[in-house]
Amino acid sequence: MIIANTTFSVAEETAADWLRWMKTFHLPAVINTGLPQRHRMMHLLTELDNGAVTYTVQLDFATRADYDLYLATQADAMHQRIQHRFGGQFVSFDTLLKEV
Repeated sequence: MIIANTTFSVAEETAADWLRWMKTFHLPAVINTGLPQRHRMMHLLTELDNGAVTYTVQLDFATRADYDLYLATQADAMHQRIQHRFGGQFVSFDTLLKEV
C-alpha cells in the first residue's frame, strides 16, 4: 500500500469553507479517477498558534504504479482546482509513504 500524504495549513478564516469544499467536491473527484482506493482526512491536534488550521489528506494506492499514473495524469489538474478555489489561503507539502 502506497499512501500519498498532503499536509495543508489553511488560514483560520477560510478553514471551514476549505474543509467543506474538500469533502464535498475535491476528494470525491480524486476518488472518481479510479486510482486511489480510499482517502482519509485528518485534523492536526498539535497546532502551532500561527493563525492557521492544519489538515492532512491521505490517498491510498494499491501499487506504486497506480500512484505514478495518478501523478502523471491527474495530480496537476487536482492541484490546480485547489489553487483556483483557495490560492493564497493555504500552503501545503507532500510526502509519500509505504505501509510496512
